[in-house]
This record gives sequence, C-alpha cells and structure tokens, in this order.
Amino acid sequence: MNIKSKLKHIFRIPETKYSSNVIFRWLWLAWRGNRLQATLNAAIGILSVAVSLFSVWAVKNAIDVASGVTEGNIYAAVAIMAGLILMDFALNISSVWIRNILGIKAQNRMQQQLLDRILRSEWHGRESFHSGDVLNRLEIDVTNVVNFLTEVIPNSISTLALFVGAFLYLLMMDWRLAVTIVIMVPVVVIFSKIYVRKMRSLTREVRDSDSKVQSVLQETIQHRMLIKTLESNIAAVGKLEDTQSELRNKVVRRTKFSVFSNLILNLGFSLGYLTAFTWAAIRMSAGTLTFGGMTAFLQLVNRIQSPARQLTKLIPSFVSVFTAAERLMELEENPLEEQGEPIELSGPCGIRLENVSYAYQDDEGNVIRNLTFNFPPGSCTAILGETGSGKTTLVRIILALLKPQNGRATIYNRKKNYELSPRLRTNFVYVPQGNTLMSGTIRENLLLGKINATDDELQQALQTSCADFVFALPLGLDTPCSEQGGGLSEGQAQRIAIARSLLRNRNIMLLDEVTSALDPDTERQLLRNLLAQQNKTVIFITHRPAVIEYCDQTLTIEKI
Repeated sequence: MNIKSKLKHIFRIPETKYSSNVIFRWLWLAWRGNRLQATLNAAIGILSVAVSLFSVWAVKNAIDVASGVTEGNIYAAVAIMAGLILMDFALNISSVWIRNILGIKAQNRMQQQLLDRILRSEWHGRESFHSGDVLNRLEIDVTNVVNFLTEVIPNSISTLALFVGAFLYLLMMDWRLAVTIVIMVPVVVIFSKIYVRKMRSLTREVRDSDSKVQSVLQETIQHRMLIKTLESNIAAVGKLEDTQSELRNKVVRRTKFSVFSNLILNLGFSLGYLTAFTWAAIRMSAGTLTFGGMTAFLQLVNRIQSPARQLTKLIPSFVSVFTAAERLMELEENPLEEQGEPIELSGPCGIRLENVSYAYQDDEGNVIRNLTFNFPPGSCTAILGETGSGKTTLVRIILALLKPQNGRATIYNRKKNYELSPRLRTNFVYVPQGNTLMSGTIRENLLLGKINATDDELQQALQTSCADFVFALPLGLDTPCSEQGGGLSEGQAQRIAIARSLLRNRNIMLLDEVTSALDPDTERQLLRNLLAQQNKTVIFITHRPAVIEYCDQTLTIEKI
C-alpha cells in the first residue's frame, strides 16, 4: 500500500462520483457566462493590491519624515496616505456594487439554465430527487458556484498578486527573512490535497443532510392539513428533529476536522510572524533598521501572511464548490428529451397502440403488457380500469412522457403517421387529475394555456368549461388564488383547469378524471360543451358512469 492509499485509509476518504477534471470542465463552462463580473472583480482586486503596497511605502515615508530620518514635508506625506485611503474606499464601494448587482444576475441566470434543463429532460415516472432536495440545490449550490466563479477566483488572483508583490518588496529589504516567511508554503501545498478530499467528503454529507431537512420541511408544510387531521403533529416534528440531529452530527464532524487543520496551519503562521518580529527587533537594536523600516517590515510580513492565509482558505472554497458542482451535475444526468420544432398535425388526429408494453423497473414486471388499441380521429373513448391497472402509465405514453419498451405508439391523420415523441406533444390538450392550479390570479393560470389569449377567448373557455362563476367574483379574472388553487373549491379549481387547457385548442383532448368533483348536472353540461365540436378526438380516463354514456367506445385495462 503506497503513502497516498495509506492516508486515504487513515482518513477514511471515499471515492467521489466525478473526477476533479470533469468538475473543472463543468465549472469552466459555467464560468463562461460570468466573465464580465469575474473580470471586473479581478481588476478591482489588482488595483487594491497596488494601493495596499503603496500604502506600506506611504506609512514608512511618513514615519521617517516625522522622525527626521528622511527629508520631506509631513503634510504632503499625510496627504498621500489620505489619497490612498480614499482610493481604497472607492474600490471597496465598487466591489460591493458589482457583487450585489451583477452577482444576483449571475445567480438568476444559472438557476434559469438549470430549471430549463430539468424541464426539457426525460421523465421516467419516478423522480430521482425529492423536490425539496432539488430546490435546495437550485438555491444554495447555485449560490456557492456563482460566488466561487465571480468572487473567490478573482479575489484569489488579487490575493496572489499581493503575496508576490509583498514578497518581492520584502526580498529587496531582507532576502533571508523573506525566504524564511514563505518556506512554509510548499508544506501547505503538500498536505492540501489530502485535506481537500476529506473535506469534500464531509461537506457532501452535510449538504445532503441539509437537503433532507428542507425536504422534510417542505413536505410537512405542503401536507399540514393531512397531518392536522391525523393528529400527527408530534410525529412530524419528531421526524424533523431526527433529520436535523443527523445534520448537526455531520456538521460537528466536519467542524472538528476543520478546526484541527486550521490550528496546525495557524501555529505555523504565528511562528513565522514571531520570527519576523524578532529579526526586525534585533536589526533595529543594532542600528541597521529604522523605526519606519521596522514598521514597513511588519506590514510586509502581514501582507505576505494575510494573502497566504486567504489562499489556504481557498481550499475550503474549492471543497465547497466541488460539492456544489457535483450536486448540480447530478441534476443534469437525466438525458434531454428529443429537441426540435414541434410537429403539429392538421385536421382530426388519432392514436394507435400496437402491442405496447411498459415496466418502470425490470424487476417489477410490466404495468402495461401487449396493449393494442385504436383511438380513431374524431372519436370519444373512455379508459376504464381499477387503481394500479396502468391507466396513468398509458396517459404518459400517449403524451410521450414515457416511451414504450416494446411495441409502437403512433399519432396519425389522413396524410401522415408519426411515432409519438415530445415534438408531437403540441397536438394534445391535457387536463391532469386533481387540483393543478398554481399560485397567482385566475387570469395568470389561464394564460399558461395560451400566453397571448384575449379576454374574449378567456371568457369563451370559461363558459365552455362551466366556469363562468368567475365573472361573479368581486375581482373576476384577477381573483387571486394561493398554492394549489387555495380559496377555490375543488370543483371550481377543476373547471378553471379545464378552461386553461381548452385555450390550447389542439386536436386531441386527454382528460383525466376531470368531472370527479362536479355535481351531476354540472358534469352533464360540461360533457355536452366539450363534445359539441365533432372534429376533436377525446379520451377520458374515468370511473364516472355519466362520462361513459357520452363515449363511442371504451378501453378497459386489466390489472396485471
């Protein structure tokens, strides 16, 4: 076992999912969209370094002028110091402005890109990540990556410049001391790699636990009515406490390792400063160094050690951004759906299934097996079946959210025939089961169906879906509703969701239990309205006898 393997064994460092090279490439691509902010921050940092080094000379010059060692005007010397202080203030203000204005833009841009990537990726019926975990990554991990690319890296460039500049300045004053102060740098580099791998492992554990906490919080708040009716408050809070306790334990482990590592490092820096102070004091007592020179000596040592400390803090920053990048890269693992311009078919369209089979996992068996059926253009079909028979899976196949593992699913009209794909989803109107309204006004929910719909079109869609009750509300279309249609009854929310989908005006209507919350009279009126246009192909997933009466044919799916 070589030394590296022994150290990995001692520190129990696991293998990481992505190599450093892969993560660096991902970060490089992410940095390309943030070059302006990074460049501005780097430029301000370099200017700050120049001001800082000039300040060392200005202080030394003022002290030497005041003590009579150097000839000059004390007021001019102080004026130079004041000018440098004002320049430092201006650079700090510029840095804050860039961070607050461009920083939030960079963060928003990366969140938009990742969300767009998630929305365009394939959907397999079972999400790999809890929605709370995804939100945690899109918020905290994106912030970490953007901060690293736009601030940490540019600041590190200026920190390195300050380190080199101060070292060269000190080297001109006393080469022995300069070499002594920086001799510890190679030691830091040698041990940094093992430190990074261990901290990366510990940080990943902390971030994953933090995501679990957010997932528990989100799910508990989302289902608080259920928890209240089950009188499970204590159990819900207890679950949160268990998850938080796991997070605290992992934070303690990471903190212990970090504190121990920083203690060793700080001891080395302190020893270096004491060495410099002792050496400067000996030279001053021997008369080979002025008081101003000693002041400059100690300032330069501080300007060497301060950036050296900052550079060592860059290691935890690398650990944090590697972990954040890894978690964001996982969100991009799911391949994209077929991309390209939507393919919209003219006239009535039909759906044909030929020996279609699908299983979510190989070891669970088929949910749908060898299903063959035809939904002719202009027909009305009711899909029946007990819970778990595969009705929802069939809907997902028709909408090209899932692809048959065997057989073919096609869409056709009189002239063309296509195998179903995401690009053909534009031909469908789909109303999912349950309450699918989003927070906002009724108008905003409806415009999701057609973003440029006129008030007349909105009114027509609401009337067709028997949702004209909206116009009797005090605020009408501008009536606000909270998350999942809060403020509206289930039946009202259901009819608004139908109106939203009708605004798409597509050839095939796929309606999943759309009348489940309606009274019989409203249900029959809605069905008459929906089926008034004979050129639409309508597919109902339903258990309602009234719906079946209006259909030309039925498809009963047996549970396998």
